[in-house]
Amino acid sequence: MNVVATKPVGEIKQMGHVDVLIVGAGISGIDAAYYLQKDMPGKSFKLLDALESFGGTWRSHVYPGIRSDSDLFTFGFGWKLWSGPPIATADEILAYLEEAIDEQDIAKHIQYQTKVRTASWSSADKKWTVISERLDSGELESYTTDFMWMCQGYYEHKKGFTPVWPGMENFKGQIIHPQAWPEDLDYKDKNIVVIGSGATAATIVPAMADDAKHITVLQRSPTYMFAAPNRNDLVEQLRELDISPEWIHEIARKNVLYTSAKLIERCQSEPDVVKAELMAGVQQYLPEGYETDVHFNPKYKPWQQRIAFVPNGDLFQGIASGKASMVTDHIDHFTEKGILTKSGKELEADIIISATGLNMLLLGGIEFDLDGELVDFSKTVAYRGVMFSGVPNLCWVFGYFRAASWTMRADLVSELMIRIFQHMEEKGVSVVTPELRKEDADIKLGPWVDPEVFNPGYLQRSLHLMPKQGDRQPWLFTQDYWDEKEAFPKANLDDGLNYR
Repeated sequence: MNVVATKPVGEIKQMGHVDVLIVGAGISGIDAAYYLQKDMPGKSFKLLDALESFGGTWRSHVYPGIRSDSDLFTFGFGWKLWSGPPIATADEILAYLEEAIDEQDIAKHIQYQTKVRTASWSSADKKWTVISERLDSGELESYTTDFMWMCQGYYEHKKGFTPVWPGMENFKGQIIHPQAWPEDLDYKDKNIVVIGSGATAATIVPAMADDAKHITVLQRSPTYMFAAPNRNDLVEQLRELDISPEWIHEIARKNVLYTSAKLIERCQSEPDVVKAELMAGVQQYLPEGYETDVHFNPKYKPWQQRIAFVPNGDLFQGIASGKASMVTDHIDHFTEKGILTKSGKELEADIIISATGLNMLLLGGIEFDLDGELVDFSKTVAYRGVMFSGVPNLCWVFGYFRAASWTMRADLVSELMIRIFQHMEEKGVSVVTPELRKEDADIKLGPWVDPEVFNPGYLQRSLHLMPKQGDRQPWLFTQDYWDEKEAFPKANLDDGLNYR
């Protein structure tokens, strides 16, 4: 049965036509705008973003200590130098993005507080009609566009994932998810329990430890962590040699990518050795006899989930000082005073922080339809992890999670889309649609991201909603920068893509 799209009700203001509509004004959207301006100056474009300003994650997340978990030499743009520390705060990242927007004169193309609700493709008109809502006024607006470039990220900004535990309603204190952080939260001299073991927990704990009475990390299972000074020694040496900033930036990016790739290779070829090295690195920050085997000994292989980088070992310094502690156990139930674990230990708390992950949100939660029939993206096959079979003139920037940063893939996707746009102009066509080929009749479909490659909880919870990938090109999504940086520029743009 075909599901018919619903239409927004109410007066809709007509906003006109743009050649390309970019959804999202975070790192991916700014990157897309840069490439469009540089390589396709004749195309008109607009960016719509639901937040009150640019920055995406770095604007919406305001919990204490919010910082990058990728180095900024690769998380930053290839076309905009980064001169700060490798791991940067949200404020530093926002300042960098503001400079990029100003230098490239992108601000005039952005409209904020605008949430895209629906997108309807007309085969007859060969264009999308996009209905958006002005969040400051509730006014509905309508755009038409030839192409939609989705840069809104991959998760729901307004609401994080919080499991339902028995007895939560009995707890007398506050329960907070980092994505819904109260501006006026007073945690001075309070007992705090942070549930979770990933990068968010590793960020919040050292930021709050000095002011809190005590802060406890309660984790069901550990995460791999790597501690090192927040500096790039190669960059510092090159600066002392008076090497130009442009060269330093490029060398630093290549060096980070190279060392990350070598780490991945080692994780695959000698996972036990890498695991031992990571645990030993943690132990050197902690007191002798600390139970590293209990609290920093994950069950999965290194890099099947992200390794949490701990700059300057600040989390471990908090543990060593006694201001913070780790508990590895399961939650039995919440009590009036805190949490009772399965082992029978009660963790008293004034505030409980549920740093338990994200809710993935496919393509911004927008309702897409083709000639009135709703698109079920779980029934589509991804073209190189960028476009979707049967869906015309639509791409999605979904970055890397492992050996390379999100932005490295945003660059590759931008360059690929520019090639496709130029190819369309050469052909004199306006529509491009990925379509399985005759030789794909026996294609074997798999999940959007192979769980053997990367398997965090937020991704596993949502794989049933995501597009599929195939067992051959151009239907693979490898999450491998080194593969895609060679394959994307050489891709045969007539293979798997239909033009009209």
